[in-house]
Amino acid sequence: QLQLVESGGGLVQPGGSLRLSCAASGFISTDIGWFRQAPGKEREGVSCVNALLSTNYAASVKGRFTISRDNSKESVYLQLNSLKPEDTAIYYCAAGGFSSPLCDLSPMKYGHWGQGTQVTVSS
Repeated sequence: QLQLVESGGGLVQPGGSLRLSCAASGFISTDIGWFRQAPGKEREGVSCVNALLSTNYAASVKGRFTISRDNSKESVYLQLNSLKPEDTAIYYCAAGGFSSPLCDLSPMKYGHWGQGTQVTVSS
């Protein structure tokens, strides 16, 4: 069964950390990405990982966020450190149904989406 389920969101103070999880049933051999959408803004790519564990990051999160993947658990994780108020958004994981040498951060490339998890960074 093809299914993507995110968890781990919440409210955190600036400078804090969160770990998001994506249970990606049936997507063991495809690119998986994390995306986010803030109110009034377009959905944007945050990070992605391909089946060979090669990763890609948006410039705005590079050095602060880390994506990882555990194929034995069919799960992808996103560690969010040094969080800023501008990181506030709904975070989605998505699967592309394909595998590429360098995964793409364009939301249009991904056809399977989870329901999202809210991340709020506020003092």
